[in-house]
This record gives sequence, structure tokens and C-alpha cells, in this order.
Amino acid sequence: MLKQSNRSISVSFAQIILPLNLTGTFTYKVPEELQGKIEVGMRVLVSFGGKKIYTGIVAELHDRAPDTFAPKEIINILDDFPILPKEQIDFWNWLSDYYFCNIGEIYRFSFPGSLKLESETYLKLKPHAVIDFQNLDVNEMYLIQALEVRQLISLSEIEAFIPKKEIVKTINSLIDLQYIEIDEKIAEKYKAKEIAFLKINNEKSVLNNLPEILLKLKRSPKQQELFLLILGKQTENPEQQIRKSDIFEEGDFAHSQLKSLMDKGLIEEYYLQKDRLESYEGETEGIEELTDAQKQAKTEIDAAFNEEKNVLLHGVTSSGKTHIYLEKIEETINSGKNVLFLLPEISLTKQITKRLERKYGKQLGFYHQKLTDFERVEVWRRIRKNEIKILIGTRIALFLPFQNLGLIVVDEEHDSAYKPREVSPYFNAKDAALVLANFYNAKVILGSATPSVESYWLAKTDKLKYVQLNERFGKVKLPEFELVDFKEAQDTKNVNGNFSVKTLEQIRTVVDEKKQVIVLHNRRGYANVVECESCGYVAYCSNCDVVMTYHKFSNELKCHYCGHKAAKPKTCPKCFSENLNTRGVGVEQIHEEVSRIFPESEVDRMDVDSMRKKFAYEKLYEKIESGETDIIVGTQMISKGLDFDHIELVTIPRADQMLYVQDFRAEERAYQLITQVSGRAGRVSGKGKIMIQTFNPHHSVFQLIKENEVEKIYQYFLDERKKFHYPPYTRTILIELKHRKEDKVDRASKFLSSILRKYLPQECVLGPEKSPIGKINLLYQYQILLKFPRGKNYTSYKNFVTKSLQEFEDVAAYRSIKKLIFVDF
Repeated sequence: MLKQSNRSISVSFAQIILPLNLTGTFTYKVPEELQGKIEVGMRVLVSFGGKKIYTGIVAELHDRAPDTFAPKEIINILDDFPILPKEQIDFWNWLSDYYFCNIGEIYRFSFPGSLKLESETYLKLKPHAVIDFQNLDVNEMYLIQALEVRQLISLSEIEAFIPKKEIVKTINSLIDLQYIEIDEKIAEKYKAKEIAFLKINNEKSVLNNLPEILLKLKRSPKQQELFLLILGKQTENPEQQIRKSDIFEEGDFAHSQLKSLMDKGLIEEYYLQKDRLESYEGETEGIEELTDAQKQAKTEIDAAFNEEKNVLLHGVTSSGKTHIYLEKIEETINSGKNVLFLLPEISLTKQITKRLERKYGKQLGFYHQKLTDFERVEVWRRIRKNEIKILIGTRIALFLPFQNLGLIVVDEEHDSAYKPREVSPYFNAKDAALVLANFYNAKVILGSATPSVESYWLAKTDKLKYVQLNERFGKVKLPEFELVDFKEAQDTKNVNGNFSVKTLEQIRTVVDEKKQVIVLHNRRGYANVVECESCGYVAYCSNCDVVMTYHKFSNELKCHYCGHKAAKPKTCPKCFSENLNTRGVGVEQIHEEVSRIFPESEVDRMDVDSMRKKFAYEKLYEKIESGETDIIVGTQMISKGLDFDHIELVTIPRADQMLYVQDFRAEERAYQLITQVSGRAGRVSGKGKIMIQTFNPHHSVFQLIKENEVEKIYQYFLDERKKFHYPPYTRTILIELKHRKEDKVDRASKFLSSILRKYLPQECVLGPEKSPIGKINLLYQYQILLKFPRGKNYTSYKNFVTKSLQEFEDVAAYRSIKKLIFVDF
């Protein structure tokens, strides 16, 4: 049900959220005619910054008149009922405060563009204006003459006959003379999709006079053919509507022929509105019976929910976490509440979405950034009308206007896709889901085979209920891990390229048994670098401080940070030597090597570059499912979403490179990736095997993975974090400053750090330092890391950070510095 909160309350002022990256909300006066009608969560039209009109959201209604300025009036209300529930506005406010982002930025990110009206400025003659042409210059005269002919002219149209630099001067002059005025033409961009259908006009009469009609059409055989095709379809199946597009696909007809039949009154064209998103129309299935282990886990979840606690479901790979989700989803829907099912990436979730579609049919909806804007509007409206019971989505789905949310499931809660650093605002969808659920009084299940260290710590400190599933579905055995000492294999010459002989023998055995193998190598491209053997020259990206990666398939060098591309040089640009060599190993090279060693096998590659073509992922998915593929070589992409029966072996030829990354989470991520990809093996047979090639088999992470004792490995991570004061024992904020001039951003970072040190303890401020990659996309980068102890003082520390950032903003010279803030980075 849509909520109606304060229709009868009379208020004088409103705080409006505008879709602009500016601090806070803006005060507007509520005109008398709108008082009693306006509500929090409605869209309103307001003018801002001169004559520009924006769609704002009402965040608050009050009677506090501003002291320092006279507020403008709200122009109009766009909704009969609030489009945004109060819970969402509270959620936006929390996000804005916690993640140091402006609420207008959240509005821009979360709202479909078509629900924000666009305003285009039009000019028109002022009524009854008496124009003295002798006082006008040539541009002013052109504009007046055009307005006398056209009545309304947009700014973009004026550019056709007045030079761009003269437009503003000309308009302002004519406004001052009171000859013209501004007219805002406003249009809502969203239009419902309409499908064209055809039918015989007055069918009974047509059938009675059919011989005469056919005689008249004899001179136009194509018209006659088209008429008979439509008539045949209509009489054959009167209930079936005839799509216009289907008719033109079936025969070689021209639109002019259809128009002639319509002009003769024989055919009628009509339109029906249609959702852009297809709903599942097939039969729905029931839910499978839970195993004893799953029933026990569900009982523990029920108990936690009764105690008002959220849950971390830690289930080994293939333990059937999805079955438990389905049970809880079913219970939630039966209680009249709705469910949000969050996934890290929508493109890699084919199997789970199929499964849910078969169970819930039309009650299921999808929401992610790959939808078109109009498709997003349709989902938005269906959620608002409470037509969708289960919504599967990526992190942007958190912002939908849920009416009675009861459960949020965050699957693969450890995944870094929930916290990207490329898209503003920067927030962690897992943490945000816990807060959103609190506003709706809903429950949350965080699920993963490899939970993040922070979530595990929250569960162990009783902030979340820890529920464990430590056996695979059907009591299938977990895969066996084997560490291969690659240094020893090299010394004894038992290697072939990047593989030990032992690993290759194991691959051959599995392939001969008609089973499948995964080879994981988490590095794109063919080689890390192309190097001149004579002078040591390597090709750096012209925009970034990184070496270009060589991609053999396209025979070009690519920068994986800014996308810059260059042809592979034939000679060294520095010394003109032809002695160029590649260094480092990428996934393309591993794929080439495996294809050479196993020429009789079907070897496929799965990485970002090979999956760019439309439906490439779906095609490969079908090949693996049907058994056409023997060996799949890929990056971390293969660790997600693949649930196949015949994968028996996973090999990781160069496992060490996962550990040696400038990131305090490197070991945790290596463990997660190895464990996730190992979960693809032996899901049915229980004979799965993981072979990890390493130069350092005695490394703690590899040894703990081999032992496969969850508590030990998480205790190791927690001890390391505690030793070096990293999360979860501290809270971190990373401030990154960027500018085209290095000396300017260097000075700015030192200035900001000095302000921060004025308010914060010295040990809490680390830096400034040049970022690990000093320049990306022509912008030099410096960073300051803030570390705060957990506890009550964190809020006051954050307030000091806000104060410091405001002082920094007050310096006019540094306003051109781009500033990014990552909380809990």
C-alpha cells in the first residue's frame, strides 16, 4: 500500500534534494495552492541557478523561515502520492553522512533519468510588446523576426543564425528591453512502450463483400496478398492479436501498401502498451526438500531472526545455501512481505535466476545498470505498486521504493563488486543493506563460502548470528588440495612452460576420462610488458604511470587503467633494435600454451576481453554445460556462477602472484579466489582436486588452504590485521586528491594533512604519499590514509574530518583539485 502521511498538514517551507553534486538540501517556499497537497517523497519542479528548472525530491516540510535569504517558490508538484518512501529518504541521509557524499549525488545515481524531468529553455515574444527596431542591433533583429514567425524558439535553434558567443548578450539585452520572455517547456521523458497491431476493419462486412474487394485489389497484387495474409491470420485464430512487425517479417511488403489498405478502410492499426521487460510465463516449480544439515542451518536462522539478529550464513561451496535462501524467501512472501536478493554481478548469475524464475514466475523482477532507462522506470513503478514480490538486483537495487520489504539476501557477500571504486557514490552495498533493512524493520542474510574478514569478525563478536554449513549438498566430498613446488620442478627440469609435468599429467588424466578442467590465471592480456633486449626500453601508457600490457590476440598494447591502446612496435622506438621480447605471463599466454600442449582438446578462454561480444558468456556457458569444452582457461571470472557437473580439476599455475599485491587484503582475496574456484570442482562426483603451483609452498596462506580449517585461516587473518591496526580493529578513510599539475596536488595534499593533524591525533593521519600508481588518465594522485580506533569516538573523529575538508574547500586555489573519499576502503 502507498503511504499517505501528511496530506492535511499545512507547511510553509520545504527542503528539496536536487540532482546536483552540491552539499545538503535547498529551502523553497510552498505556495498557498500547494499547501495541504505536498508530502515528503514527492517530486516537485523548482528553479535553481537562474532560469534552469530541476526535478527535486521533498526531503522535509517545516515552518522555519530562512534568516539570510528569501526562498524561491516551488513551481509545481509532479506526483499525486510520494514516489519515494520515508525509509529511502532516511537511507539516503545515512549514506550521505557515513560515506561523505552529497545527497544530490545519491539522487543522481539512484533515480532513473526518465523520472527526472528535463527542462529546455524556450524564448517567446512578450505579449503586447511594442518593438522599436531602430534601437536593435543585427542579432537582436534576427531573433525578434524569428520569434514573430515561430512563436517559440529554443536556445539550440538560435545557434543556427546567431554566433554562440553573442547569444547570451542578445537574449539579456532583449529581456532588459522587455521585448521577450523565457518560457520553460517541460516534458517527462518516460513513455510507455506501445506495440502496433493490425486487424480487418469490420470483419463481418468484409467477408460478405469479399469477392468485390478482391476484384478491386486485383490491380495491386501486393496489397491483395497483404490483405489476404491478415484476413487468413484473423479468421484462423480470432483470439490471437496480429503484430504489425510479424506481418512485415513474413512477406516482402512496403509500408505504403499497408497505408493504402488502411485508407480504403479495409485494415485498422491499433496500439497496446507493453512492459519492456519480459516476465517468465512458464510453469512454476515447488521447492526441494532440505537436507538435515540445511534444516539445522534454517532453524538457527529462524532463532536469530526471532532474537532480531541478522545472519552470516557461512556455507562451503556447493552446500546448498540457495536452498535455504529459497525457504526463507517463501516464508517472507507468505507473510505478505517482499524480498530483495542482491548479487554482485547480474551477468554471471544465469543459473540462480533461472532457478528463481521457475519458482516464482511473474512475481520476480530484475534491476541492474545494464537495463535501459525506460526498463528501469518500469521496474521502479512495479515495485512502487507492490507488483514485484522478489527483486533480484545489483547494488543499485537498494534504492528502489520498496513498500513492505521483509528480507534482504546478500549472496557472495565478500565480493569486491559490492564496493567498486570506479562509480560514485562510493559505498559498500553489504553494509548499506544492513542499514536499509533496519529502516524497514527487515531481516538480512549475508551468504558466502568465503565471508569477508570483517563479516566473520562481526559474527564472532555476536553482532551477527554465525550459521555454518560445512558439508556439501548430498554429502559430496570437498575437493582435495595439492601444493606443487614449482621451484623444485624447475630445478629437476620437470616443467613444460608454466606447468609442472605433474600438473600436466593430472590434466591429461581428467581430460581422458571425459571430464573438464579449469585453469585459473588472474591476469589479463598475453604478457605484462614488451621490453627491448638491447636498451631496456618498455612502453608506458601516455596517460598513466603504468606499463602497457601486450594483448597478442589483437596485437596491441593496452592500458588497463584508462583504456589507451597502441600498436605493438616492430622496432624499439628508442634504439631502433628489432630485439623486442615479452616479459610476464597473461591469461592469453596460458591459453596458447594449454592449446599447444593439448592439441586434441577443446580449450576455451574466459576473461573480460574474450567475453566482450554479445552473448559470448551464454555461448561458452552452453559449451561447458554440453561437454563440448574440455579445458577452460580464465581469470577470476571463472570462479563465479559456474555450477557444472563434470569439472573435476582446478589448476592454478602461478598462484604466488595473487599474494604479492599492494593491498592489506591481498592474502584474504587470494584465499577467497582459490576457495571459490575450487568449489567448481567435483560438485557431483566428490572427486574434485585442486593443484596449486607455487614457488613458496610453505607460505601460511597455502598451508592453511591445504588444511582447509576455516577457523584457523580466519584467526590468522585477524591476528595479522590486529598486529598492523587494520580493519576490523580500526576504521579507515582514504582521501585521494587528483590534479593535472603534480606540484599543485602535492602542495594540496600536504595542506590538507596539516589541517587534519590540527584536529586529529597524529597517529591517526598517515601520509600524504603519492598513490601506488602515481598518475592515471593524466591526473596525478596523492593519498592520505586515516585510521581510527573503533568505538564511541569515531563519530567525533568523522566530524573533525568533515570540518577539515570544509576548511580545505574554503581555499579558492584548491577548488580545482578533484577529491575522492573512500570510507572503510
